[in-house]
Amino acid sequence: MLNEKQVNQKMKLFIIGVFIVFIIVILKVFYIQVFDYNKLNDLASDLWSRNLPIEADRGKIYDRNGVVLADNITTTSLVLIPNQIKDKELVTKKLAVILNVSYDEMKSHVYKKTSIERVHPFGRRLSYEVAEKIEKLKLEGVYLVRESKRSYPYGSELAHTLGFVGIDNQGLAGIELQYDDYLTGEYGAIKYFSDAKGNKLSLSQVYESPQNGVNVTLTINHEVQASMERELDNVMTKYNPETALAIAMDPNSGEILAISSRPNFNPTNYKNYDTETLNRNLPIWATYEPGSTFKIITLSAALNENLVNLDKDTFYDGGSVKVANAKIKCWKHGGHGAQTFLQVVENSCNLGGYTGTFLSSKMLI
Repeated sequence: MLNEKQVNQKMKLFIIGVFIVFIIVILKVFYIQVFDYNKLNDLASDLWSRNLPIEADRGKIYDRNGVVLADNITTTSLVLIPNQIKDKELVTKKLAVILNVSYDEMKSHVYKKTSIERVHPFGRRLSYEVAEKIEKLKLEGVYLVRESKRSYPYGSELAHTLGFVGIDNQGLAGIELQYDDYLTGEYGAIKYFSDAKGNKLSLSQVYESPQNGVNVTLTINHEVQASMERELDNVMTKYNPETALAIAMDPNSGEILAISSRPNFNPTNYKNYDTETLNRNLPIWATYEPGSTFKIITLSAALNENLVNLDKDTFYDGGSVKVANAKIKCWKHGGHGAQTFLQVVENSCNLGGYTGTFLSSKMLI
């Protein structure tokens, strides 16, 4: 049997052990309350909080003078919280009628086993009239959330350059795609709280405002662009060509003031057009050598710098000339012989055009 001394020693060890455990528990509680509080609070909040998403406005696209070329309009979309819907049969029938869809199609959303159900696609971007009908029903678990829809105030103007967006406001072509990371904002939310069964708790909702996308300003001049669009339409009406294109550029800076082509499309209704029309930005895509049309440019530059006189200066076209290791030939076999530079223009003489280019280049040296 243990003597009294041994019993006392064991009691002391037990008390010390209990004290150490108590200190450890106290330190752990202190650590949780002070250092781990935010992390654990967020994890706990995620278990009983739900978010109704609020879409941010996409960044606007402006011309050089602040004219809005791509804007946003506010719409609403349908979101369901299935666990909060008490009479699922009633909700399914009423929403199916308002949204003009089949009962089975609507049922697949109302009865879905999920915390939040976005009714896609027929519940997206609802008209004011449809949204008002749903709002008047005051159905539990049925919510209308704000969304932003892309709008192009000038229709098909600058369509190929601006591009277009999808139903989720993601850039799919043109500037909308190229600068999508900048134009796209960050979602906000209306945060509400519910129990494990999804029943809404009587706690205040939290509003987290969305962050709108970054605006983009182009070198385009809307007035010049509008004139170009009008003239291209006139060309199509008068001559009925397969394609037509035009570019207006500031020669001093290289900035594009206007750019357009035909066939064209309306980016708001891009789904109504074939891929060939959507994907061919002809001024960029249909590249080709200007050929004889550029002779006018080079000769005009030479005239502007007084390097050549159309009537007095002459040029002899012998049929070909060697430039570096290349042999440039005139389109007329044997050449045009002696000509004034006015005749060079009239005859579209290749070698005379080359000489105009050479003279023009002298002013850059």
